[in-house]
Amino acid sequence: MADVERLNEALAGTADPFLGKGSVTISDIRATSPSLCAVADSCTIHLDRRLTRGETLESAVKEIEALPGVRATGATVTVLDYARAAYTGLVYPTKKYYPTWVLEEDHPAVRAAVAAGEIALGKAPVVDKWVFSTNGVSTAGMFGVPTVGFGPAHEIHAHTPDDQCPIAHLTSAARFYAAYPQRYLAALNP
Repeated sequence: MADVERLNEALAGTADPFLGKGSVTISDIRATSPSLCAVADSCTIHLDRRLTRGETLESAVKEIEALPGVRATGATVTVLDYARAAYTGLVYPTKKYYPTWVLEEDHPAVRAAVAAGEIALGKAPVVDKWVFSTNGVSTAGMFGVPTVGFGPAHEIHAHTPDDQCPIAHLTSAARFYAAYPQRYLAALNP
């Protein structure tokens, strides 16, 4: 545990000015013990490693492999696979790797989002980052498709047991989604 805590603290040295630092924490430990009163012969430790700009799957795995406890025990570091069936039955296997992505404020997709946000909200929207994950890790992070986020509700409740959405936010979001395509085309062809 101490190795992981030290790595998490060291990641502050790689902090991105916009996104902040990556992080690592132990999120699960499972033992192969047949009962709670027996000595286990092995265990699995699940690390949640959040990336920031400039970090990659390979660099994050190397950091974990370099931990003194990992080296001393000969532990194996594995990136898990995600291969669950969708409601249609389609299985699209992929690594559980969620790359960071950022578009600069002058990118056409961001300029279009600001213009659509002004229409939807009646004022200039805040251009910032979300602290939770979205499918943008695939579209932008893996496939390089310019991606912006705009959605209803308060970020503090996103992806929590208290997830909620004021009805007025749904109306503003619908106005944004209706305005965005035309604003995007205009931003591509000024």
